[in-house]
Amino acid sequence: MWWYDQASSPHAPEVIHKLKRAGFVFDRQAKGSHEIWFNPVTRRRVTVPNHSGVEIAKGTLAAIMKESGLSIEEFLEL
Repeated sequence: MWWYDQASSPHAPEVIHKLKRAGFVFDRQAKGSHEIWFNPVTRRRVTVPNHSGVEIAKGTLAAIMKESGLSIEEFLEL
């Protein structure tokens, strides 16, 4: 992900904000500090690690985008 190296790594609140703008709603609390977000239109579920003060790793962010069905461009525009 070329854009990931050029910008600072996002934290969970920023990723959650983008998911909300894409139509995801909080579904449930998963094990530990992970949250499950659901999009009622696309019927997709996304797991987001919500560790306070910790940046989301590159691979984890790629998995979140893949689960959500969002492209890099769509994610950045939100």
